[in-house]
Amino acid sequence: MSTERRTPLDRKRVAETALKLLNELGLEGLTLRAIAKELDVKAPALYWHFKDKQALLDEMATEMYRRMIAGTALDPGDTWQERLLKSNRGLRAALLGYRDGAKVFSGSRFTSLVHAEAMEDNLRLFTSAGFTLAQAVRAASTTYFYTLGFVTEEQGMQPGVDVEERAHLMADFPLSAAAGREVFADYDSHFEEGLALIITGIANALRGAGNCAPSHDEPAPNREPSKPSALPE
Repeated sequence: MSTERRTPLDRKRVAETALKLLNELGLEGLTLRAIAKELDVKAPALYWHFKDKQALLDEMATEMYRRMIAGTALDPGDTWQERLLKSNRGLRAALLGYRDGAKVFSGSRFTSLVHAEAMEDNLRLFTSAGFTLAQAVRAASTTYFYTLGFVTEEQGMQPGVDVEERAHLMADFPLSAAAGREVFADYDSHFEEGLALIITGIANALRGAGNCAPSHDEPAPNREPSKPSALPE
């Protein structure tokens, strides 16, 4: 009989193992049975910690977020535009770090208050800039949903689309054929330009409402990678 002491099984260890397997198996292949095998336990042991797979996905999303914000700090000098840019760039980078990362995040709920401090800071920044609380929530959630949806499609298109073959097949529809180069190539530029459009739209809507004075009219797309920054839930 082995006398080796095992690391106690807890929620964090299960989530960390699941994230490791996620990159190997993808979300569809990530089963409780596969996780149990990796942990060298019987599958029923996992049900002491998670009632079902969605509960595990919630914990995985929480751990992903915890890693995303580790070692980073919100800049108190940020404008609201800069905060949205940094937060969503950081979120995209974090999600792309995991196979099917956006699918794990989508529909999941954090299992702790890991996000609360950053969320409070972000909302304070927005309301100080003239947003109502409702407008602040809409601005943050709209850009968040954009990023989550963008990365879901970006990861779903891997290993990629043959743009030239697509153009050949759609030769009778020249505009649609040419659009493929915009849709399926240079995801970095596509993401940055889309995010800038949304932020500009938020600024224009608030200017029209007369209750916010935007500090920058048009956020410029940034091609340089940025550190992950906390995003309000």
